Amino acid sequence: MTSRAFIAGCSGLRLTAEERAFFASSNPWGFILFARNVETPDQVRALVAEMRAAVGWKAPVLIDQEGGRVQRLRAPHWPEYPPAELFGALYQKNKARGLEAVRLNSRAIASDLFALGIDVDCLPVVDLRHPDGHGIIGNRAYGETVKVVSTLARAAAEGLMEGGVLPVIKHIPGHGRAPVDSHEKLPVVTAGRDELEKADFAAFQPLADMPMAMTAHVVYAALDPDAPATTSPLMIDEIIRGQIGFDGLLMSDDLSMGALAGDMATRCQSAISAGCDMLLHCNGKLMEMDVVASHAPLLDGRAAERAERALSFRRAPGPVDGVTLRAQLVRLLGVSA
Repeated sequence: MTSRAFIAGCSGLRLTAEERAFFASSNPWGFILFARNVETPDQVRALVAEMRAAVGWKAPVLIDQEGGRVQRLRAPHWPEYPPAELFGALYQKNKARGLEAVRLNSRAIASDLFALGIDVDCLPVVDLRHPDGHGIIGNRAYGETVKVVSTLARAAAEGLMEGGVLPVIKHIPGHGRAPVDSHEKLPVVTAGRDELEKADFAAFQPLADMPMAMTAHVVYAALDPDAPATTSPLMIDEIIRGQIGFDGLLMSDDLSMGALAGDMATRCQSAISAGCDMLLHCNGKLMEMDVVASHAPLLDGRAAERAERALSFRRAPGPVDGVTLRAQLVRLLGVSA
């Protein structure tokens, strides 16, 4: 059976009978986990296996495991990882040490995820930190300049892939200037096109070869004052595909966020029509997921090619000791540059 172009969550620690039947009939391309789905390592492994059994293949399973404020796997069963800001500060003092630290950090995260069967991490954040931006990005950013952010983001992505986990660059084409939290309201960025092209958009260009990216629910008024990037054909075709040059699998940010207008059907139709390859729905509400499934097209054409190419980046990691990796990381972060 051909997958439909959506990624979905679930409501709890195990699939309900209704969810199992829904996934089997709707056949989402992938799944995503949140804190509500996490209790113990054995429980997460069982849930991942249930999800894949429902669709009958090794569908990708995503999670947001950035470190800092955004990590779904937490103590006592998993380590607490530092925010991106810390690696940016280290890189400013000692470039070699900063690069190695961010790579090791991602490699350690990948070790945790791979052991659970999770094979996609919504990392790295490629947004620039801006003084006027809302704190929703804040210390999730590696820094304020294109060079620092793009260099460290690439190292983070490569560390994940070394560990058998695929990265998702986000939030393309840049969320750092957003004046409000897109989980709650629609951010409108008023910076001019030249400024955006030299900074926010430019940070993503060196990562245009990555397998997957997630859109920003942000309006860039100088380019398209009427629609956020997720639902803007201009932003996707001219900026994300054109200027940035990203030709990997493009997924929407979560369709249930407060930034988007209209009912769920409208949101789905607008994102697909604008050029998103994949719809992302995260809150685990079955009634909403049913609407998403009914408006998600079967994967074919360019979207299917991009999905297949993204999964071709999967590779088995070499043997590694997560404890040793984290010890090396602590030494790098703890030694004065």
